[in-house]
Amino acid sequence: MSHPSVHPLEAAPPLTDGGDRPPRVRMKDIQGMPGTPAGLALRLCQFGFAVVALAVMATTSDFPTVTAFRYLVAAVGLQSLWSLSLTIVDIYALLVKRRLRNSSVVSLLTIGDGITSTLTFAAASATAGITVLIGNDANNCAQNHCARFETAAAMAFMSWFAVSPSFLLNFWSLASRR
Repeated sequence: MSHPSVHPLEAAPPLTDGGDRPPRVRMKDIQGMPGTPAGLALRLCQFGFAVVALAVMATTSDFPTVTAFRYLVAAVGLQSLWSLSLTIVDIYALLVKRRLRNSSVVSLLTIGDGITSTLTFAAASATAGITVLIGNDANNCAQNHCARFETAAAMAFMSWFAVSPSFLLNFWSLASRR
C-alpha cells in the first residue's frame, strides 16, 4: 500500500479584513528580517564594526582636528547605540519566539536603519576622502595616523554594508504590506 507523502489539510477560511477586499496573505519570515537569527547576526555585525570604528578613531589623538573625523565618531556612535538596542530587541524576540511584523514597528526600524545607514555611509566616505587627501595629496602620513584613519573608515563601511540588508528587507516588508 502506498501512502502520500503530503497529507492534505482542510481548507481554512481566507483571512479577510471584511468587505470585498481580497484575502490577506501572510508573509513568510525571510532570514535577515528583525526577529530572525540572521537578523540578529546582522545587528551584531553592525554593532561590532561600528564599535571598532569608534574605538580606533577615539584612540587617535588628533581626530578632533578634522570635522569629518568628528562626524565619523558621532555617526558610528549613533550606529552602535541603534544596533545595540535592536540587538536586544532581536534577542528578546527570539527568546519568546515572536516575529516583529507590526507595521508600526517595521516602519520605525526602516526609518531608523535608513537614517543611521545614510549617516554612517556619509561619514565613512568623508573620512576616506580626508585620509586620501592627507596621505596621497599632502604626503603628510608621517605626522598623522593614516593607518588608523583608514581602519576606522573601513570599519564604518563594513558597518554600513551590514546595515544595508536590514534596511532593504525592512523596506521591502513595509512596501509589500500596502
